[in-house]
Amino acid sequence: MKICLIQMNSRADKAANIAAAVALIEQAVAQERPDWVALPECFDFLGGSRADKLAAAEVPGEGAASSALKALAKKHGIFIHAGSILEKIEGQAGQAGQAAEERIHNTTLAFDRSGNEIARYRKIHMFDITAPDGTQYRESAAFKPGDAVATYDCDGVTIGCSICYDLRFPYLFQALAEKGAEMIALPSAFTLQTGKDHWEVLCRARAIETEAYFCAPAQCGTHMVGNETRTTYGHSLIVDPWGHVIAKASDGVGIVSARIEPKLVAKVRAQIPVAQHKVKLG
Repeated sequence: MKICLIQMNSRADKAANIAAAVALIEQAVAQERPDWVALPECFDFLGGSRADKLAAAEVPGEGAASSALKALAKKHGIFIHAGSILEKIEGQAGQAGQAAEERIHNTTLAFDRSGNEIARYRKIHMFDITAPDGTQYRESAAFKPGDAVATYDCDGVTIGCSICYDLRFPYLFQALAEKGAEMIALPSAFTLQTGKDHWEVLCRARAIETEAYFCAPAQCGTHMVGNETRTTYGHSLIVDPWGHVIAKASDGVGIVSARIEPKLVAKVRAQIPVAQHKVKLG
């Protein structure tokens, strides 16, 4: 199966981001003829204020971002793993006298070759941290976490869903492996500071632990949050079930591609059957 990861530099301009994503997918199709294409986290809108995010969010299947990718999947007969979009939370009015929920979901959508939505995953772990330089990230202020593990079938290959900060929580990936995931997607917008030290080693670790392909399309470059410039790490990569990086992007916008071989997953799992050796503690 041929796969392509799209590396982007999204900003707080939804129309421009969607146009860039469409152009890059069209380029990937023309040059690489992939079966499966994946976009990075928040490909449709990155940065801006909390109010900007709320305004940019959409109901999947009805908004500009999901509609554009649904049409592309159908046009080219490919699977599209739509990184993540900003998703409105419907029906969140509170009790009498309470304000409605003023957060959104960070949501992966996946479309099959006919443009049908076949998976929806809402990011579970919120990025509430203080970076080494003192920069504070409070994702939970704007985003409401999901609570469900998601996989889907791609021409006989089971694909597991995760997003960015999820990378630091191995139990999620063990749950995906237990649901049969042979390839795991991690669309991301990793910060430069954490990415340069943790990105590749964690991606490789998750691939080794699950004995699955690990595909991580990422944001690169800078974007603005208020008056603050933030930088994402890029370096989108594909890791095989043995932990080898088989394809990796550099610092700029572009495409990285590889062929995956599902038989390798079975081979590695037979050689080191970690799933059979698990011991329940406590």
